[in-house]
Amino acid sequence: MGSTALPKEMKALRYNKPKEFEIVKVPLPKLREDDVLVKVKACGICGTDLHIHEGEFIAKFPLIPGHETVGVVAAVGPKVKGFQVGDRVAADNAELCGHCFYCRRGAALLCENWAGHGTTLSGGFAEYCAYPQGKVFKIHNICDVDATLIEPASCACHGLDKIRPHLGSSVLMFGAGPTGLMLAQLLRKNGCSQVTIAAPGGLKMDLAKQLDAADTYIELSRTDPAAQYEQLKKDNPYGFDIVVEATGSVRILEDAIHYCRRGGTLVVYGVYASSARVSWPPAKIFGDELRIIGSFSEVFMFPQTVDYLDSGKIKTKGIVNKTFKLEQFGEALESMRNKSAIKAAIVFDD
Repeated sequence: MGSTALPKEMKALRYNKPKEFEIVKVPLPKLREDDVLVKVKACGICGTDLHIHEGEFIAKFPLIPGHETVGVVAAVGPKVKGFQVGDRVAADNAELCGHCFYCRRGAALLCENWAGHGTTLSGGFAEYCAYPQGKVFKIHNICDVDATLIEPASCACHGLDKIRPHLGSSVLMFGAGPTGLMLAQLLRKNGCSQVTIAAPGGLKMDLAKQLDAADTYIELSRTDPAAQYEQLKKDNPYGFDIVVEATGSVRILEDAIHYCRRGGTLVVYGVYASSARVSWPPAKIFGDELRIIGSFSEVFMFPQTVDYLDSGKIKTKGIVNKTFKLEQFGEALESMRNKSAIKAAIVFDD
């Protein structure tokens, strides 16, 4: 195993059960023959981590969370090729079995044995994390903190791949969160002629404008946006070709279908509680020939995403607006919960 001198133990944040976490010392991950050991420099926190905190979103405990990992190669297994100690990398958190019903049909994202670092496997809220070499990607131009956006941006790239917009499509996106802002930019650069973002005014909407993420911005009232919703329908009597629900609000998702143009597409893009339910009129779906699609995660999208972000064609500056040390994880979670952070990241000292 190629390596520099490595400690036997590392500091990590561990949940023993939902809502209960602590900073602990644990052994360094054991490397398989094709694993790359990453010394973590930064790891992003997203809304999914709030769900994991509550014991939702397929999390398995005890757990070291963190699924948006960026760092440098610290060691490699004997079968690893193309990586050297010191390479800057971002890690794809998913591990797939390759042999289940869905994997054998080329639908790897639906793998029956899907495992994810930070959800079912140890993740990046630790000083080190090990990943298969096929899930580690070199980065060059983007800084460590902004590179934590590669994983969520790859989910946006997968969303774009699922949507497959027609040239000249119109888009309405509810929400201005990090992955939504990156998906909006991708849609603008890949065939959509008009992108509208509807979200409450504030930090996220201000950032959307700074990033030039859309063509039109609808700043919704936080107390009573009903009149604005009605005006949006009046101004767009035929609706939109693509409607993306990116807030995770079941109420907004249930209403979003009524903004779809006949023959349009509704994208279920937010993260929702497992118990959430919606009620849609099947006659509308049938009669308008609507397409309703989900976009859950990503698979094999890291190369394209690294190219987009490293090139600067997808703007990320300001999305991660708060950083914390590992010991401040509770504060970091709260910043996401109270929305003072657009997106937060845990950073590690050298």
